[in-house]
Amino acid sequence: MPVEFKDYYDVLGVARNASGEEIKKAFRKLARRYHPDVAKDKVTGEKKFKEINEANEVLSDPEKRQKYDQLGANWNHPERQTPPPQGGSGGGYQEASEVHFDGTGFSDFFEQYFGSRGRPSGGFGRTRGNGMGGRTVAHRGQDIEADILVTLDEILHGSTRMIQLQRADPRTGQSATQTLRVKIPPGVREAQLIRLAGKGREGIGGGDSGNLYLRVKLAQHPDFRVRGADLYYDLDLAPWEAVLGATVQIPTLDGTVSLKIPAGTMAERQLRLRGKGLPTSNGTRGDLYAVVSIQVPAHLTPEQIVLWEQLAIKSTFNPRQPS
Repeated sequence: MPVEFKDYYDVLGVARNASGEEIKKAFRKLARRYHPDVAKDKVTGEKKFKEINEANEVLSDPEKRQKYDQLGANWNHPERQTPPPQGGSGGGYQEASEVHFDGTGFSDFFEQYFGSRGRPSGGFGRTRGNGMGGRTVAHRGQDIEADILVTLDEILHGSTRMIQLQRADPRTGQSATQTLRVKIPPGVREAQLIRLAGKGREGIGGGDSGNLYLRVKLAQHPDFRVRGADLYYDLDLAPWEAVLGATVQIPTLDGTVSLKIPAGTMAERQLRLRGKGLPTSNGTRGDLYAVVSIQVPAHLTPEQIVLWEQLAIKSTFNPRQPS
């Protein structure tokens, strides 16, 4: 099955020389629009959200972006193809070009060039009789590895996903598709492997089948950053909110909540909301940290300028004077 090229710059709507900040802004804008929680068309929104995440996964990583740019117009020429991993029929790797996934959240193009191409199978051989005095060697089938895109909501609640695995039958050469049920456990972490026992390549000579390993990649969220079980949210405040204090509404994975801003809040202060993070291994939940950023108005009316000038005259505050 031919691999379809993905134009990640076109997906995010940015120029090929876009800066990292421009890519970040484009991703956040599109992710907020197509996030499954807010998209009007859930099916289209989910598909688009996965495409945006895949593009951001590559273009936001300097090494992956450089590799992607080097593919260039000749991306599909034979000399550009990634060489298959080494390994014999009884162990080693399952070549990514031989298997195709649907429902993992990543395209074959991503998987071939930027994802998990395979993993050591730990295959082994064992000798058994053939009933005629001879002896044959049974080989365990190869393992298969691929990436699976997991959202924060799936990490919080867990989910069951249906994916399709298409591969060529080594005996007939014909392509066969298998539908697999994948259970995403609550609290799953980045790079964690989800094992589907016996769903890898068939064994040889009566050997056991290999396993399918799905490596978790967290879908980037437009609002939250993940550190372990904790979430971080950039909270923009107006100067008067930081000085006088305020009560603001902020998003969480459980819905919008009110957060009290103490008077005199400084930039980069982290305000903690206990238990609003992701599940932990002991059954509790991490925390959500609102990281304060103080924003100033970009445009002022003549009346507003006068008020700011009056404040500047009456205020004795000097940020450059040691306290």
